Amino acid sequence: MQFDKINNKGQARLFKNGFLESLTKTRPWVIYSIYIPLCAYLLYYSYSQLEFSIPFIAGLFFLAMLVWTLFEYFAHRYLFHFEAESELGKKIIYIFHGNHHEYPRDRERLFMPPVPSIILATVVFSLIYLGSYLLAGSGSYAFVFFPGFLIGYLIYVSMHYAIHAFAPPRALKGLWRNHHLHHYKYPEKAFGVSSVFWDIIFRTLPESEKKETREKIETTNTVYIPNKFSTTTNNLKS
Repeated sequence: MQFDKINNKGQARLFKNGFLESLTKTRPWVIYSIYIPLCAYLLYYSYSQLEFSIPFIAGLFFLAMLVWTLFEYFAHRYLFHFEAESELGKKIIYIFHGNHHEYPRDRERLFMPPVPSIILATVVFSLIYLGSYLLAGSGSYAFVFFPGFLIGYLIYVSMHYAIHAFAPPRALKGLWRNHHLHHYKYPEKAFGVSSVFWDIIFRTLPESEKKETREKIETTNTVYIPNKFSTTTNNLKS
């Protein structure tokens, strides 16, 4: 996924229709207000009505969070970076992810907007329910697994937002660097956002930059340098 220019200001226009365009934007608090209460209720329901034990709920919940990290990696690598050949396919990929690579600091599109996210969440819950029924003879386990999967998503998307909006905390500089390298230098690598674990497993972690590369970058008129971080914007073109 390559663009002639990466824009650190502004945002893409995805639809000519103003109403449809408004549906492509959101703020973090909107998504939190929808899904955090939903997850809390489903976990409470699992305990009070389905009578799952607290240790069981905790175990399945954290397993689902782990499964999310693998899903995150494969979705980013093979779905969001799918090399479509048709014009329709290219447009769909651009709407879902390409616009983010062209305008990586567009804060209104770092979270999936409410309408498509609710539709997708409904599909995901239905698939988890079906899988639970086929594997265990009951769909009840979906009421625990789905919140864990969803919280994994919220952690991921919150981390993604923070990476593009804020300077990194000292302990998380590696994650910031990994994702910035994905955007500005290695779009074919560094697909993990909330974790680099699967990049290590599947050998897509960017290699350490060579000294001459760092020196070349540091002599250009840029704010962002892969081994350094700015509190403002970055202007390194891929």
